[in-house]
Amino acid sequence: MTRKCPPAAPEHGAPPSGTVLAEAAVVFAVVLSIHAAVWDRYSWCAVALAVQAFYVQYKWDRLLQQGNAVFQFRMSANSGLLPASMVMPLLGLVMKERCQAAGNPYFERFGIVVAATGMAVALFSSVLALGITRPVPTNTCAISGLAGGVIIYIMKHSLSVGEVIEVLEVLLIFVYLNMILLYLMPRCFTPGEALLVLGGISFVLNQLIKRSLTVVESQGDPVDFFLLVVVVGMVLMGIFFSTLFVFMDSGTWASSIFFHLMTCVLGLGVVLPWLHWLIHRNPLLWLLQFLFQTETRIYLLAYWSLLATLACLVVLYQNAKRSSSESKKHQAPTITRKYFHFIVVATYIPGIIFDRPLLYVAATVCLAVFIFLEYVRYFRIKPLGHTLRSLLSLFLDERDSGPLILTHIYLLLGMSLPIWLIPRPCTQKGSLGGARALVPYAGVLAVGVGDTMASIFGSTMGEIHWPGTKKTFEGTMTSIFAQIISVALILIFDSGVDLNYSYAWILGSISTVSLLEAYTTQIDNLLLPLYLLILLMA
Repeated sequence: MTRKCPPAAPEHGAPPSGTVLAEAAVVFAVVLSIHAAVWDRYSWCAVALAVQAFYVQYKWDRLLQQGNAVFQFRMSANSGLLPASMVMPLLGLVMKERCQAAGNPYFERFGIVVAATGMAVALFSSVLALGITRPVPTNTCAISGLAGGVIIYIMKHSLSVGEVIEVLEVLLIFVYLNMILLYLMPRCFTPGEALLVLGGISFVLNQLIKRSLTVVESQGDPVDFFLLVVVVGMVLMGIFFSTLFVFMDSGTWASSIFFHLMTCVLGLGVVLPWLHWLIHRNPLLWLLQFLFQTETRIYLLAYWSLLATLACLVVLYQNAKRSSSESKKHQAPTITRKYFHFIVVATYIPGIIFDRPLLYVAATVCLAVFIFLEYVRYFRIKPLGHTLRSLLSLFLDERDSGPLILTHIYLLLGMSLPIWLIPRPCTQKGSLGGARALVPYAGVLAVGVGDTMASIFGSTMGEIHWPGTKKTFEGTMTSIFAQIISVALILIFDSGVDLNYSYAWILGSISTVSLLEAYTTQIDNLLLPLYLLILLMA
C-alpha cells in the first residue's frame, strides 16, 4: 500500500534533489551551447522553454510522489520533463542551421516546424501539470505563462498559416494519443518519456497524413515513406488489438487465430496499399529489389542474420542456466544484458560504413518485428506468447515496471534514430564535416559504447559514487575514454569521416552526454543518443 504524503505548499515545499539539479545543469549546458551556436530568436525560445520546464518539472515530481498525476506513470524515476522537453526543439534548431548552411529552404522551414512542434507539446505538458496541482502554484504559473507567451508571440510572427496549422494538428494528435496510450499502458513511461515518445509518434503520424494527401506533389525517398508507414501501422495495430481484447480473452486459440488473421488483413489491406500509394510501386517487390540490389547488401544481410542467431542463442542459454539453478527468480546480471549492446554495435558499424540506406530499412524492419513480438508476448498470443513471456522475464530491470517490456525497443531506437533523423537532402554537398561527420555514430557512441562501458566498469570496479546516485565516477570516466578510443577507430576504418580538428567540441559533447548518463533516471537508451546527436550536429 502506497503511503501518501500530506500536500505541501507548492512554492515552499522541499527543494528538488541534488540529482535532479545536476541533471538540469547538464541539460542547461546543452541548451546554452546550442543557443550560442545558433543565436537567433528561436534559440531564445528554447532557453525560455528550458527555464519554465525546470520549474514545472518540480510540480510533476510532487504529483508523482503524492499519487495525484492523471495517469499511472513509472515510479522508479523522476518526471524527466526538462530533458525530454528540450529534445525536439533543439533537434529542430540544429536541423534548421544545417539545412540553411546547405541552401535547402524547404528543410530549413521543416526544422523550424519541428522546433515549434516540440515547444508546443512541452508547453501542453506543463499546462497539464499546473492545471492539476492544488493549490495553484502562482509563481510557477507566472514563469510558465511568461515563457509560453514569449514563445507563442515569436512563433506566431515566424510561422506561416500552414505551418501553424501543422503544429496544431500535431498537438491535437498528441493530446489524443496521451489519453489513449497512457490509459492502455500504465506505468510504462515517466511524463518526460511519454512526452518524447508520444510527441515523436504524433509528428510521424501527421507527416504521413500530410504526405499522403499531397502524394502527387511530393516526390520523397521510398525509404522515408517506408519508415513512416511502418511506425504508424504498428501503433494503430496496437491500439486496435488493445481495444479489442478488452472485450475478449486474448489467451485462447480462437483469439490467437483471430489476431493472426487480423494482422494479415491490416498488413495486406491497409499498410501495403498505403505504401503503394506513396511510392507508386509494389512495396514487396521494391523491398526485395532494395535488399538484394548489390553484393555488399547480400553479405551484410548474411552477417546480420548470424548476429541475430547469436542473440537468440544468448537468450536461450541464459534461460537454460536459470532453469538449472535453484532460484527460479534469477535475473540476468548487468554484464549479461550488455551482451546485446555489443551485438548491436557489431550490427550497426558495418552498416554505417558500407551501406546506410540498407541499415535504415533493416532497422525499420527490425523495429516492426520487435513491436509485433511484444504484442504477441503481451496479449499471450499462441503459440509463442507464453514462451516469450518466460524467455524475456529474465532480462527485466527496474525500468520495465509496466505491462510492456520496452528496453530492447528503446535500444533499437537509440541506435537507429541518428540514422533516421539525419536530414539527407541537407548533407549531399558534404555539409556533415567536422564533428557532424560523427552524427550517424551517435547511437553507437552514446549507447553501444559509452553506456555499456559505464555500466560494466561502474558495477564491477566503481567505488566513488556521484552524489545521490548509484552511478560511479570510474564508470563515467571509462565511458568517456572508451568513446574517445571509438572515435579514433572510426577515423581509421571510415574514410568518409573528416573531423577537421573539431576535437575539443567532440570531447565536450561526449563528456556532457556521459554526465547526463550519470544523473538521469530516464531511459538512457533513448535520451543519450538524441542529446549526442544534437551536440554533434550543432
